[in-house]
Amino acid sequence: MRGVFPILVTPFDDRERVDEDSLRSLVDFNIGAGVHGLGIALGSEIQKLTEPEREQVIRIVVDQTRGRVPVVVNTGAQANLTAVLYSRQAVDLGAAAVMCLPPAPPVSASEMRAYFKAISDAVSVPVFIQDTQTTPVPAALIRRIADDNEQVRYAKVESPPQPTQVQAAVQASGGLVTVFGGAGGTYLLEELRRGSVGTMPWPSQPEAFVRIWDMWQAGDQRQAAELHEREIAPLAKLATAGIRLGHTVHKELLRRRGVIRSSLVRAPSDALDEITRRELDAVCDRLGIGNAVA
Repeated sequence: MRGVFPILVTPFDDRERVDEDSLRSLVDFNIGAGVHGLGIALGSEIQKLTEPEREQVIRIVVDQTRGRVPVVVNTGAQANLTAVLYSRQAVDLGAAAVMCLPPAPPVSASEMRAYFKAISDAVSVPVFIQDTQTTPVPAALIRRIADDNEQVRYAKVESPPQPTQVQAAVQASGGLVTVFGGAGGTYLLEELRRGSVGTMPWPSQPEAFVRIWDMWQAGDQRQAAELHEREIAPLAKLATAGIRLGHTVHKELLRRRGVIRSSLVRAPSDALDEITRRELDAVCDRLGIGNAVA
């Protein structure tokens, strides 16, 4: 697996129920843009879903994808047993890979190795290690976990400073682990220069990310950088306060683009303040994206 793997948001209706039609629309919107895979993870508000909703979302996404691209599902949990159960469930529902962040607060290296061993032993699909700011996995430990476990062959690295951490993971893994970047694709070009082979951004601008990826693969780094600066960076800056504001901004973008019906984010969430609203309107107006905030 390599390339652009957007993490899907979970659309809700005005009663906070999963909006199946909007979710199916979102899958087709991204696949139609030429993405190389899809993800269900923190950007999907997966930690805010009930147990039946988790299964519902995975079922819908896998069904609508119809094998056109691989689907990666975040199955991390606070206990080894729970992560194993989530991982087996995702595989049974059709996930091509699972992605696990370690328990928080950060656990010891030996506990983390045991955690990923339990997951690797439980599934027959590739396992991603997810490194984040709140659940960091040092580069050397990523390699050690991969050495211990046959299924652990990928890592999504997004603890800051992201480009440096990606480079460290690539160098430490010695080719054993395929490294993806995250952080909404904010540092995509810097990560590619340092050895990443994929990104897991928000799903609101898949066509721009695919074009950037294609330009980079064709050797046109200058044009890729110009496109990223023009279309990705302005919106990434609006969502830099954290993943909760990211949900708000990118769901609103998808609503404006007519992909999902509502931009509702489950509480607790971050609303757009008046200045950010005006900034979002200005960026969307320049990019020709939809109507103002409802």
